[in-house]
Amino acid sequence: QVQLVESGGGLVQSGGSLRLSCAASGRIASIDFMAWYREAPGKERELVASITSADTTNYRESVKGRFTISRDGPKSTVYLQMNNLKPEDTAVYFCYVMTDGPLVYWGQGTQVTVSS
Repeated sequence: QVQLVESGGGLVQSGGSLRLSCAASGRIASIDFMAWYREAPGKERELVASITSADTTNYRESVKGRFTISRDGPKSTVYLQMNNLKPEDTAVYFCYVMTDGPLVYWGQGTQVTVSS
């Protein structure tokens, strides 16, 4: 009964911005860890950013200074603010949630396309 619903993807020009959202619903007692992954055509899925229940954040080097991951107050929604987007950011972005079970859930993916 756990669902992750992603939104916010789209097509933008280089230098533009997008904000991705991932809302968790269902029978979730607590969320320990949330993250965003991405998968570009022909490449493996890679970690983009993560945030813990203590709000500790980490980013891959290529997005530092451009992307920001955050949670809402109840910590049921995770966001990824993406600024100064580049063509190499083009990918399907997936939300990832780990509960204290531990159980892992994935979002359905949202397409981000950055044109040059």
